[in-house]
Amino acid sequence: MTNEASTDLWVYDLLKEASLGKIMSPQGSNIKEINEALKTASKSGSGNVGRPEYVGVVNDFVIIIENKFNTSKHIDRSEDGLIIRETSSVRDYAVNGALYYAKHIARETNFKKIFAIGVSGNEKRHYISPIFVDERGGHKELPEIETFISFSHKNIQEYYIKEVLEEDTDKEKELTMILKDAQELHEDLRNYGAIQDKDKPLIVSGILLALRETEHGSFSIESLTGDTTVTDGQKIYSAIENNLQRSNVSPTVKKDKLMSQFDIIKNTVQINEINESLGKTPLKYYTEFLYNRVYTNIVYSKSSEDILGRFYGEFMSYSGGDGQTLGIVLTPRHITDLFCDLLEISSDDKVFDPACGTGGFLVAAMHHMLEQTDDDDVTKRNSIKKDQIYGIEVQNYMFTISTTNMILRGDGKSNLENTDFLRLNPSEIQLKGCNVGMLNPPYSQGSSKNPDLYEISFTEHLLDSLVEGGRVAVIVPQSSMTGKTNVEKEIKRNILKKHTLEGVITLNKDTFYNFGVNPCIAIFTSGIPHDNNKKCKFINFKDDGYKISKHIGLIETAQAKDKKQYLLDVWFDRIDAENNFCVETKIDSEDEWLHSFYYFNEEIPSREEFEKHISDYLSFEIDMVLHGKEYLFNDFGDENE
Repeated sequence: MTNEASTDLWVYDLLKEASLGKIMSPQGSNIKEINEALKTASKSGSGNVGRPEYVGVVNDFVIIIENKFNTSKHIDRSEDGLIIRETSSVRDYAVNGALYYAKHIARETNFKKIFAIGVSGNEKRHYISPIFVDERGGHKELPEIETFISFSHKNIQEYYIKEVLEEDTDKEKELTMILKDAQELHEDLRNYGAIQDKDKPLIVSGILLALRETEHGSFSIESLTGDTTVTDGQKIYSAIENNLQRSNVSPTVKKDKLMSQFDIIKNTVQINEINESLGKTPLKYYTEFLYNRVYTNIVYSKSSEDILGRFYGEFMSYSGGDGQTLGIVLTPRHITDLFCDLLEISSDDKVFDPACGTGGFLVAAMHHMLEQTDDDDVTKRNSIKKDQIYGIEVQNYMFTISTTNMILRGDGKSNLENTDFLRLNPSEIQLKGCNVGMLNPPYSQGSSKNPDLYEISFTEHLLDSLVEGGRVAVIVPQSSMTGKTNVEKEIKRNILKKHTLEGVITLNKDTFYNFGVNPCIAIFTSGIPHDNNKKCKFINFKDDGYKISKHIGLIETAQAKDKKQYLLDVWFDRIDAENNFCVETKIDSEDEWLHSFYYFNEEIPSREEFEKHISDYLSFEIDMVLHGKEYLFNDFGDENE
């Protein structure tokens, strides 16, 4: 197989991965208008036929791909940085050729949005450069990519809005509104009710449960009249109780625990009295606010977004970090979804989160499992909700929020427990048959006096609680993987005696925005001792396509989906990667289980790069000599000066 052919096949594999294999035509187009235009698109300018490597139309976007095997033939620029349009450059360089074809099609057809993509290299070492071309032939260079996932039917419009138009998508606008609403409600809870920070999410979740009763006619916002005999709080409290009954929350002790947390709604005098400035009780105001701005988003959402979790996180960020004091660091949605992808969640799995917080991992896992199930398979869908989700939360109010979250998202609350995971016998938990574990433990709570609270100790306890061959992912501070204390080192040794480390992925330092945690994801197989000859993957995923946006926090950029797809391709051995992204190596318990510990630079410069560096050095030396500074190149320069 020739080098060019191997590049063609690799590019085709990328197209198939993005479900574009049947859409992109090689050496021409099955679209009549484009095919006619290509008949006069010869790169030589002779007016003969032009044959791009791949051409296709996705939605209303034309995609043109030109590729070269040699990365030195990726792009040819002039001294002022412009992409050269001369015949030799168009013929010999991938980006130049793709841009030439795109401009020709823009000129000769009615298509108004064209992506020209130049590709060079192979799956391990390559460049993929997209350029947008409009109907007037104007073009805009876009950031390099690793896959074609951004150009799939599902993603291309979002990519266009973010990268080309540089505008927010509807999803981002909705998120901005959610964050704005969270801040406003936080302030209202303080201003009109003097509610303590940890009680704010309880009031929110309680009202949301009560609102579910509006669908059954047993509760209405209009009934909240500020009556002093049967207060608004009592009405909401009764509606909550009815909804828990309707949701079949059992056993009774679990229901009683939940109801005790909601006592604040009926017992706080200030929120049950009519406020002069509002003209109603604060409780009615909160209920109207939540119904109009939050309730419908949760109830009718099919995404894995943990909306209550987002609200809780916002409350904590505005309250001065109460959650941080407790070691509570809520897991962002893109991480909960990434866990599901890395662990290849299936509809037959039984998922366990021993520190479930607001239920973010469980919401994501349930969503992924239901996605793989037919809508009319009621038996299987009920099994997923009632039998295949298991969570533990030690904090009473967090347990209430997670249970509420699962109820609002369509069940999954049946196997949530309010207890201390570390006090439970792992062998007893193992009998539940969970084969997938997800964990974001409390951070920075462990010490020499209380080693059980080290993040790595939580990890070991989870591994011991799953069946043999279980799949486990934990997100912990990078320091957990280094084993700084003797206790942590001993735990790492114990883990390898009973379980297998598959790899560790170093994450973006801003993943937990405002919490000052440098996190990583460690992935294990439970119940199978680590083979000394096994090679683990250590990946540098700091550049994940997420960035900090002022007043919003961590947001997804247009590159995020592409970077995630590349990560998954490398993790599942679909492609090979350079050492600066992934190192595969044998490990020892004494090692620091991080990419930075194992990384070495394996890249051998090409002859062209070597010659360029030599040329640059010689030019610099001649320039210095002409300026009388030849002493710089003498080992004894200071003495000879």
